This record gives sequence, structure tokens and C-alpha cells, in this order.
Amino acid sequence: MFKGVSVVNRLIASFKSTKSIFRMSTLQADKYDPPINRSMKVLDRSFFIKKIPLCVAKFPNPRHISEFAKQYKNFILRVPRIPHVIKLDSTQPIGEKPLACDNGIVTKGVLLTDTVTSPDEVPTKLSTEALAFLKETQAEILPYEYVLDYNYWKAEDILRSVLPEEYLDEIPTGFTITGHIAHLNLRKEFKPYDSLIGQVILDKNNKIDCVVDKVSSIATKFRTFPMKVIAGKTDNLIVEQKESNCVFKFDFSKVYWNSRLHTEHDRLVTQYFQPGEIVCDVFAGVGPFAVPAGKKEAVVLANDLNPESFKYLQENIKNNKVDLTVKPFNLDGAQFIKESPQLLIDFIKDHVNGEISLPVKVSHHHRKRQKKDEDSTDATSTTSGPIEPKNKIVKIPNEISHFVMNLPDSAIDFLGNFVGLYFNYSQYENITKMPWIHVHCFEKYGNDEDLSMEEIQERVYQRILKSMNTTSSILPLTDLSFHLVRKVSPTKPMFCVSYKLPRELAFAH
Repeated sequence: MFKGVSVVNRLIASFKSTKSIFRMSTLQADKYDPPINRSMKVLDRSFFIKKIPLCVAKFPNPRHISEFAKQYKNFILRVPRIPHVIKLDSTQPIGEKPLACDNGIVTKGVLLTDTVTSPDEVPTKLSTEALAFLKETQAEILPYEYVLDYNYWKAEDILRSVLPEEYLDEIPTGFTITGHIAHLNLRKEFKPYDSLIGQVILDKNNKIDCVVDKVSSIATKFRTFPMKVIAGKTDNLIVEQKESNCVFKFDFSKVYWNSRLHTEHDRLVTQYFQPGEIVCDVFAGVGPFAVPAGKKEAVVLANDLNPESFKYLQENIKNNKVDLTVKPFNLDGAQFIKESPQLLIDFIKDHVNGEISLPVKVSHHHRKRQKKDEDSTDATSTTSGPIEPKNKIVKIPNEISHFVMNLPDSAIDFLGNFVGLYFNYSQYENITKMPWIHVHCFEKYGNDEDLSMEEIQERVYQRILKSMNTTSSILPLTDLSFHLVRKVSPTKPMFCVSYKLPRELAFAH
């Protein structure tokens, strides 16, 4: 009985101790928070200065610094992003490299715990062993004022100190980076503070030169959205974005690009598109599916209606050296789908014997080995130079393997154009391989609806059946593969639905 009470008492004591530690930790955190100014509308970096009174132990022998820090770590300053070992011979600002003394030696010291704010407090705040060590090593305790400035705090810390208190639950620090541009979607209540928010984000991210905010929803047929430059450079929205071992160049304000879809681009190219297959990219944009597929030696017919997207698609095809395998088009999506069999026939006719001659890729290791062999046989060789590898000949298939439709807002509406796709083409009558359709879509539902994933997918399935004017007997639900790409919002998932075009629909009258 006594033993049980003892255990309970120890647990209670431990809980009280934990509460005390938590309280101290909270108070300590407050000490290092930035100063507050909720009336600030234009960023004033000079406002963010905070002076922390501390003490430093200065050791005549530098090796005692690490010994003290290791043995008495409970009595040294332990605050994130503030080093406990400091240089004492420099008056330069924090974060800048100090100058050494004239003799080439920089004296260092150890900052003591911030519970010690003056040398007089040291005897009562440090342990007997720590005091003995300081005395034995002839350490000198000096007052020290650590100055925190704007550079110390993170973007969220700064914004939390200047935005209205009622908005602090959701500080808008989330953004996507495309090239040198950071893209935010500020909610209505944060719009009046957009330039302040943008400047802080710009300051705290050295990889970006410009911050833009989405002014309103995507409303154009080209899936572009009005944007406002809220910080940084205003005259250059042409970016270069690296993805899938390719480089994409485009004007961010004039084309559709979503950096969050890079895993989806990789997924389709890796899992579905095979070398030598025909891929029709109905809404190709600037080429995030088409260019990597072309690099993989799939043959791609890439289309986009937006003249700006088409311009940069052509440029990206050339710059990534896939012009032999990727053919660009500037057509309406419906027209491109309907004409895709003829476009493929024309593409084959444009090549001698319906073949593409691709340069053989030679690895760096192979080139080094070839160079070594050339050097070793140079004296006896009668050839005028190295034998270059022959080109790889790829026969262009006369059947389409994949249609990718990355226009999630309306791609399903275009599915009806696949009905009768091969009806007018006698050369496709004996085709055995039907093309895959990879259609991207949203399925928005109400906040008051509690739907399972199966119910959401059933809604998408019904929309597909309706658009293709078909039935479940011709296109069963079990033939469809659903991949959840991402959740745009809690009630707006984005899917990629993959299925093979039923033969009955492809040859329907």
C-alpha cells in the first residue's frame, strides 16, 4: 500500500515538474518572439530589434570552452538558431563574420543560460560544480547583450507579429515555387496586407525574386488566372522550371502550370508511356507530359489551344532535344481528338519508311572508355577518327496507345469526341490494341455531404458514361482505374481516371 502511494506521489511530482518546465519553456519562447506592431502596413525591418540581457563566460584557455559546454550543458544558452559559443573580439552585427584580433587570435566565450541576466546572479543560478570549474579555469563572467534583428526570425514569426490578432490561426506562409516566382492564393481577409506578406516571404526565401498572388479564380478557357505581383521584380514573369530531368520555359502569367503536379507527370510517363508507343497529349500546355515522354522515346503528338502555351511548347521541345519524337499542334481539344488518327497517318507519311532515326545515347563512362581505347591504339590505327555508333531506328506504330487529358476542370466534357474515333478509317478495322484514356478531373461536393471515396468515384463514373453516351455494359466501372492525384480542398479531390477506349465506342457510327 505504502509503495503504491509512493509511486503515485512520484508521478504527481513528475507531472508538476513537467508543467513547470512547459511554463518556463513558454516564457522563454516569449522572450525570443519578435516585437509586435499590428498597425504596420508597409514592412519596416528596423522595427524588429530585441535585446536579450545575458552573461558570457570568457575563458583564457580556449579548450575549456568545449569542456564547460559539454559538462555543464544545463547552464549554457540553448535557444534555436542562437549559438552558445560566441566571439568576443568583434563589434560587428550578429550574423556577419567578425574580424580577428591583431594577434590573429579571436577570443571566444560561452553564453550562460538566459535565467542568468547579470554576473551577480551566477553564484545562485549555477551548480557548485560549475562554479568550481569556472574558478579553476579562471573564467571571467561578463554581461552580454544579445541583439536579435529582422534576420533572426522566420517569415511566420514576423507575420504573426504584424497581422491582426484574429487572423493568427492561419498565417499565410504557404506557397508554391515556379522558377524564381512564389505563388500565393491569399484569402480575402489577407488581401489588404498582400504587399507586407509578399515582402516578408521574399526576404526569407533567397531562391525567389518575385511573389505573386492569385487575384481571382481561373476563368479563362486557357486555364490561366489573373495575378498581382505583390513583392519583388514586376517586369519578368518568364521562368525556367526544372522537372523530370527537363527544363521548361514559359511566361507564368500567360500559361497554365501547376508545380504540385510534378509527381503526376512522372507517374504517367513512368508507369504507362513506353518507348515506341504513340501518346496523344490533348491539353499539353508547355509540355510537362509530352517532353519527358519524348525523352523516353515515346512518340508524342502534343496539342494545346493556347497560342502562348503552343509557343513555349515548341521552344521546350527544341531546347530539350525531343523534336524527333514530339510533334506540336495548336488545335482545339475536340478537333485534335477527332483528327488524331489522321494526324498520326500524316506524321508517319512525313518520315521515310515511317521510321525515326534517333541518335544512340552514349553514356559518359562509355565515352571515357572509348577515348582510352583510341589513345592506346592511336599509334597503330589507320582510321581517321572514332567510329560513331549507328543511329537507332524506330518504326512509328500505326496505332495510338495513350490519350492524356490534363484539363481537370472540363476534360470529361471532351470524352464524347472519342465515340466513332476509328469509324472513317479502314486501316484501323483490324486493330487489336485500343488506346488508353487518362482523363484528369475534379469532383466537387458540398460541405454538408459525407461521401465515401467509392461514392465520389461513382459520381465521376456516371459523368464519364454520360459524356460518352454509353452504358455500364459497354464501359463497366471495374474497367476504370482511379488515382487520387491530390485534394485541392477537403471537398474537391482531383483524380486521374485511366481506362481503355471500348472497341464498340471507337467504331460506333
